[in-house]
Amino acid sequence: VFGGELTPTQVKDEPKVKWDADPEKYYVLLMVDPDAPSRENPIYREINHWLVVNVKGSDISTGEVITDYRGSGPPKGSGLHRYIFFIFEQKEKQTFEESDAPRRNFSTRQFAKKIQFGKAVCWKLLPSTMGPLC
Repeated sequence: VFGGELTPTQVKDEPKVKWDADPEKYYVLLMVDPDAPSRENPIYREINHWLVVNVKGSDISTGEVITDYRGSGPPKGSGLHRYIFFIFEQKEKQTFEESDAPRRNFSTRQFAKKIQFGKAVCWKLLPSTMGPLC
């Protein structure tokens, strides 16, 4: 799926995400949109579209969902939006609060700093625009 521009219809359902992981370590999966409501005027930067923490290895089903998956759905006429998936290594299993992860005005940088994640294991960009069926 990664590598080309996708429509909201193509990404409405939660994707299957895999990465090279140490099966004994914990990870965070995060998906954000830094372009809300548009790249020219990103006043809601970032939108938190999905946050799963305490993922053992790369098995997302073992993690705790803090923010339910929300597929892309940029406003009509807002142009191309970038949806970014991050995988962070956690130093250990942690306790998270929903208040740590608002949908609007989320900051990946501040969240990572507050929670003191390990290194970003990987990230992937998913470009999407308003599709003809929306």
